[in-house]
Amino acid sequence: MTIALERPVGSSDPATLVDPEVTERLVRRIATDHVEISEATARRIVGQAAAFIAASGELRGQPLAPSELVDYGWHAFILHTVDYAAFCERVAGGFVHHVPTDEGYEMPGGAQATRERTLAAIAAAGYTVDEELWPDLADCTQCHAGCTDSPNSGKKK
Repeated sequence: MTIALERPVGSSDPATLVDPEVTERLVRRIATDHVEISEATARRIVGQAAAFIAASGELRGQPLAPSELVDYGWHAFILHTVDYAAFCERVAGGFVHHVPTDEGYEMPGGAQATRERTLAAIAAAGYTVDEELWPDLADCTQCHAGCTDSPNSGKKK
């Protein structure tokens, strides 16, 4: 059985991959959890999180990482488990897990190389990269212990 994944033709806006109703829920979650982020920016974050998830699905096992802002979108999406699982199946061919790194873990080649590898993977998958949302990489060493979405914490990262 062959799975037909959604693939953009040329460079496309990854926000179009996410159902508009789901997008609005994610935008509200991001803007509520991170009051410094406007709804317009949150909408862009949802698009880049979708592109990151899609690229991660295409390159399983490759060391890719989200920016801090894109990680906010990924966390918001993961909280909507039914929507997230359906999106992963449709766009990435299966569930894309969020796996926090251990304290002191260094990405192969360092943060800058990982950022470049991630953005190249998103572009190679045919999605537009919103450079403003990728100034850095997320510090996922504390994802389970310190994120707002963590079962062990009520504080923001």
